[in-house]
Amino acid sequence: MHARIAVRLQPRARREEVVGLRGDAIVIRVTAPPVDGRANAALCAFVAKRAGVPKSAVEAVSGATARDKVLEVRGVDEATLRAALSPASA
Repeated sequence: MHARIAVRLQPRARREEVVGLRGDAIVIRVTAPPVDGRANAALCAFVAKRAGVPKSAVEAVSGATARDKVLEVRGVDEATLRAALSPASA
């Protein structure tokens, strides 16, 4: 079981949080800078924590160097993942 979601990443934020939606993409802010993959690593760790899966279960399958990404999360279905990443579930 796995889910794919579209994400819009905003690096160098004050805090890590889910902001809301932009089109079909979930907008997520992370504090890490977009250097040497740090923002991607922070994004994957944030999504893994919210979804309740290990960090290794989250992978950027497209958009590794862009702000718009598609993440694949193993071990959770799409509805559960979207609920975990809703701004209200913080």
